[in-house]
Amino acid sequence: MELFSAKEVSKSYANHQALTKVSISVDEGTIFGLLGPNGAGKTTLIRIINQITAPDSGSVWLNGQPLKADDVYKIGYLPEERGLYKKMKVGEQALYLGQLKGLSRRDAMKELKIWFEKFEITAWWDKKVMELSKGMQQKVQFICTVLHKPRLLIFDEPFSGFDPINADIITREILQMKKEGSTIIFSTHNMESVEQLCDNIALIDKSKKILDGPTQQIREHYKSNIYDITYHGDFDIQSHDLARKYNIISNELNGKMNKLSIQYLAGSNSRELIKDLVEHVDIISFNEVIPSMNEVFIKVVKQNA
Repeated sequence: MELFSAKEVSKSYANHQALTKVSISVDEGTIFGLLGPNGAGKTTLIRIINQITAPDSGSVWLNGQPLKADDVYKIGYLPEERGLYKKMKVGEQALYLGQLKGLSRRDAMKELKIWFEKFEITAWWDKKVMELSKGMQQKVQFICTVLHKPRLLIFDEPFSGFDPINADIITREILQMKKEGSTIIFSTHNMESVEQLCDNIALIDKSKKILDGPTQQIREHYKSNIYDITYHGDFDIQSHDLARKYNIISNELNGKMNKLSIQYLAGSNSRELIKDLVEHVDIISFNEVIPSMNEVFIKVVKQNA
């Protein structure tokens, strides 16, 4: 069931067109990747969802209703540029931000205790934010974002500033929140995270949406009939007639476990490729190469240049 949607949203600033009739749909309980190069329009759309600014045209919907002012309590937003008050004590600030999102002081304290213990930062409660490392500050802001258990979470580069260990901790928390029913819009340039986390994505470039759909289906769509093969046998395909039939990307011969990367061309198929090879070698493994989201991202943006 759809929880959030933007319908033909457009926004311009002076002589700059930030968004042009962008539409996205985010199903409840899923993680949606909002992708694009710098300056594509992602941040503008996020600002519109958070009612920091308004669209020039189009509409934004939450739970089947037009977005309204008090929906801010149903949304949690972790911006790329963090904004904690440096001279304020950590616990005092977290309580304040929880109450701004509609929690009572008692409920905010209860939830904060759970999160601070989970992230092992209870000892920092009475420290000033400026005394914390950047990574520790990131943890505090993440907690403040999710504290009120919003229906919609928006994470803009949530792993920025984290080392691999803490990035893994945050990843596990995001997946757990999804499991518990949270709906998440996830904006990042880290395509490995997109593959790991996102059910669906939309790619925005030059103010327009140029690609969207389920992450795995998009990767499958952009595959190009390339296979990685390991085999036994004294056979150099590059010096054989088969080299005219297939595109040999690489062929590593080491006498034991040879590795071949090969692409079949128009008019052929994987079954024919296997048939041609087994006449000469013993195939150990035969795996189709599915492009990464990073490869898809680069290809689609270049095509839109």
